Amino acid sequence: MTMETSTAETADPAGEQAIELLETAKAIPEPKALPKPLPHQKPHVLEIPWFALVTTYLSFVVLGLVAKIEDFLGKKFKPEEYKHLRVQNGYAPMVSDFDSLWFRHVYVRLRDCFSRPIMGVAGGHVGIADRFTTDYNKTFVYTGKEHRVLNLASYNYLGFAQSEGPCADKVEEALLTQGIAQGSSRSEAGRTRMLVETEEMVARFVGTEAALIVSMGYATNSLIMPALVGKGCLIISDELNHSSLIIGARLSGATIRVFRHNNTADLEKKLRKSISQGQPRTHRPWKKILVVVEGLYSMEGEYCNLPKIVELKSKYKFYLYVDEAHSIGALGKRGRGICDHFGVDPHKVDVLMGTFTKSFGATGGYIAGSLEMIDYLRIHTFASVYAEPMTVPVLAQVSSSMKMIMGEDENAQLGQLKLKQLRDNSRYFAEELRKLGFMMMGDPGSPVIPLLLFNPAKMSAFSRECLKRDIAVVAVSYPATPMLTSRVRFCVSASHTREDLDYALQQISEVGDLLLLKLNKH
Repeated sequence: MTMETSTAETADPAGEQAIELLETAKAIPEPKALPKPLPHQKPHVLEIPWFALVTTYLSFVVLGLVAKIEDFLGKKFKPEEYKHLRVQNGYAPMVSDFDSLWFRHVYVRLRDCFSRPIMGVAGGHVGIADRFTTDYNKTFVYTGKEHRVLNLASYNYLGFAQSEGPCADKVEEALLTQGIAQGSSRSEAGRTRMLVETEEMVARFVGTEAALIVSMGYATNSLIMPALVGKGCLIISDELNHSSLIIGARLSGATIRVFRHNNTADLEKKLRKSISQGQPRTHRPWKKILVVVEGLYSMEGEYCNLPKIVELKSKYKFYLYVDEAHSIGALGKRGRGICDHFGVDPHKVDVLMGTFTKSFGATGGYIAGSLEMIDYLRIHTFASVYAEPMTVPVLAQVSSSMKMIMGEDENAQLGQLKLKQLRDNSRYFAEELRKLGFMMMGDPGSPVIPLLLFNPAKMSAFSRECLKRDIAVVAVSYPATPMLTSRVRFCVSASHTREDLDYALQQISEVGDLLLLKLNKH
């Protein structure tokens, strides 16, 4: 049955979505040709205006001084409130006053900008639970009402996070026929045909021999890496790698060295020094060297310089681990991630990791690579031996959305339209923000679009002003980012229309004028 017949006769939701996306795509002019990324291109150095530099440092100094004075006076005049920070009955405090200083004096004051409870599916628009505070964000009172907003805060890149449509129908069907979960680890009674078939599909999708699915995205990195390297091995990690990669590296027991973000010259320098000197004290050769990078850095919106790293790999013979949590499904003409984006053969990357929480509207993650490596991991990683396997509805969501992107089901046209819509939306939104005069980060085509705020006070002000204008955003500051580069991180989705983005641009421009954020004079 053709898409037109299905829509006319049965009002199929997939057909309606395809027609809506097709009409939107036709209305979008073709973006200007972007320069092809150069493998040897030097990383861009951000030129921060001196006024923003001075006022940001001054803001942090004032914050620290006020916090210390408040603590000093509080311990004198309100000892009960600070009792948990003092020695009690011979026990040291569980949390020191200095370690909790940022949380108590900064985060709590900004708490209304974070952890906003949503009501419903986090699609292009989302409902946020209305709440207010009477004690400066220590507690919140919920009104029971819903505030409908434009969602620029969720990683729903391809718009598959839906409560209706072809993916939701497949999830419901799987629940009715196969239940919810296995109630056992995969090494015992948790290995199902559905799990095996989905792993085979993931391997075909990313272009490797085999894949292993893990039920938790964070655990995919933190539990897989200790099974790959250990004592006597060397991990060379990008300085801005995700926390899960850092934890996995530490748990492995391997020696860890860090290279400057996306700087392949510094990476090569670290490689030459590490190979020539060998292990500390003994100077024996390293058992293995593993270079760890991300395909798309979620705080910066930048791609890793994969072509140059692969070139170094062939020269220095190290293993390469690429985290594609944000790039898989979102980059490349076929949505196959950073290798598809740069035209790099996936077999040149030893370990391809990704998650299903972003582009696929699900949870969990995967590791893909050679059949020998995956077979080894099945019996050596805690994520496979002890952890619970992915549940039935999540597997159904992953397989149905992935089939749609690959063109292996009746909704292939919808999958391709979503990929095109995401590319067009990402380029349009970032380009228009730059034209408005904002200081931006990120590479062209990235669905993660960071706008620099610098001053920590502007982080909360920007978030609150956007919420007043019915827009949900994610504002991020130190310690999640460097001290100088507080930012708001827009996440663009295929579920956003051109009207959604134009409304957001208009409102963000007004907020930028209000907060003096238009610092880009070029």
